[in-house]
Amino acid sequence: MEKEIVENLWNGDSEAQIQAAMELSRLCNKQKLKLAENGVMVPLVSMLHSENYEVIEASLCAFLSLSFGSDRNKIRIVRYGVLPILLNLLHCESQTAIQLSLAAMLILSSCKANKVAIASSGAVKILVTYINNSSNTHTQSQLDAIATLHNLTTCQEIIPLIVSSGVIFSLLELIHGSVKSSLLAEKAIGLLENIVSSSESALCEAASTGGAIRILVETIEDGSSLGKEHAVGILLLICQSCREKYRVLILTDGVMPGLLQLSVDGTWRAKSVAGELLFLLRDCSSYSSRRKQINHKLIEQMMEEIDAEGDKLADTTLRLVEEMIAKLNT
Repeated sequence: MEKEIVENLWNGDSEAQIQAAMELSRLCNKQKLKLAENGVMVPLVSMLHSENYEVIEASLCAFLSLSFGSDRNKIRIVRYGVLPILLNLLHCESQTAIQLSLAAMLILSSCKANKVAIASSGAVKILVTYINNSSNTHTQSQLDAIATLHNLTTCQEIIPLIVSSGVIFSLLELIHGSVKSSLLAEKAIGLLENIVSSSESALCEAASTGGAIRILVETIEDGSSLGKEHAVGILLLICQSCREKYRVLILTDGVMPGLLQLSVDGTWRAKSVAGELLFLLRDCSSYSSRRKQINHKLIEQMMEEIDAEGDKLADTTLRLVEEMIAKLNT
């Protein structure tokens, strides 16, 4: 069967090539690795240049199948020059080919050895356009673009290129226009936190973008559990970057109700970060350093009491937290 697959990929007509690519996808990993070692990617690359979208889509499916679970094949695919072809296909008329190309880009970006090559290919700006173009882009395509960029951010040397692509504004705009509890908003704000925590310039850009703080406050109020966690994490970074500048802005945008609620029923990390942000947001201009330490202990004590009581405090937790904040401001 393997010899027949290779023969049809090299010399078959369009129908034979499509069938061979489908059969290749059904092979076991050992067989696929053997075919890859014997040059099966050469005819598959050639198929990507076809004018028949069905041939192109079959080839993309075969590449996806070859790459699953094999970093060795992911590296081979990039070395065979597939990246420029994938980028060209992202502008084609076939939505299926576009979605398969984005999926291929996502899988290839999961391999550490491919990250710099993908970033250097010009992929970053194209991926950002998919984040922007929500009216003509499938949600799955946006999710794949965000996930690919997230993979690339794990390579520190790529961060400046990602930041310069305009991704910060695009992510904020996407979050603003999305249902805050949606998976798309959650993944977008997760990528945003990942970028701003790795780059001071990205953090400055996010903090200074008009409406950004309000978008983060809205996500704390209405986002998914993880979305809220990411949002409060970004607000903490913003406040830490220049407390004097951003404290009043954050309070003015109405963060307290959502922040108090999050400090009670958020994820473990969200509770911790919310406590830190509450500590920074209080007015302590006339406090001594010793008083600061005492007040920080009050926060920790209050959080311990809330955690210990659990459901018994369901109707009174917010009142208790508000009392705590009142104590800290007297």
